[in-house]
Amino acid sequence: MPKPLSIIAFDADDTLWHNERFFQLSQARFAELLADTAAPENLMARLEAAERRNLVVYGYGIKGFVLSMIETAVEVTEGRVSGAVISELLDLGHEMLRHPIDLLDGVEDTISTLTRSHRLLLITKGDLLDQERKLAQSGLGDHFHAIEIVSEKKPETYAEIFARHGAAAEDALMSGNSIRSDILPVVEIGGWGVHVPHELLWSLEAADAPETSPRFRRINELGALTELVRRIEAEENP
Repeated sequence: MPKPLSIIAFDADDTLWHNERFFQLSQARFAELLADTAAPENLMARLEAAERRNLVVYGYGIKGFVLSMIETAVEVTEGRVSGAVISELLDLGHEMLRHPIDLLDGVEDTISTLTRSHRLLLITKGDLLDQERKLAQSGLGDHFHAIEIVSEKKPETYAEIFARHGAAAEDALMSGNSIRSDILPVVEIGGWGVHVPHELLWSLEAADAPETSPRFRRINELGALTELVRRIEAEENP
């Protein structure tokens, strides 16, 4: 008889609901506001560099993104950026923080089905208040055994979370859109990593997939996860 997985875990942004598209829309407006100062490709490279170095200070999320845009605007204008531009960048952040949640296809049915047979965890990075807001608006919160909002997704982060919830890594599965954050760390500690690609991916999350790992899987949408879980459990205990 197949042995069920102890834990099925999910990323949040761009796995359960749309997120990156709002960042890209804000980046496009950022480029428009500074078009007289820097070419778009140079501006985006400067913004990415600011985001990368600021992660250790601000962490992940909208607030750090807005601060990085402001910092970049100050740098490329050599301190001459206007108060009006700064004000609009702040408004972009406020708009992003107020944006309603839009679930991805198949999410609601998959979560509501799997919660009846498995312990589900939500493991996400980002600003605590914003992630809590999005989860509340999603209507999915009651389906999860626990919510884990972390500063970084490292192998030791996942190992500690799985252990705290009574599971060995090899009995846990993590699904998400980011190879770097959702898949590689889990596969490294012996867990199952299920990649659910999203059409948009933040450049800082790019990484090569562990194609040769027997614990790596890829599905086109989250709606296919229920059947994949069944197959994995059957493979582990034929």
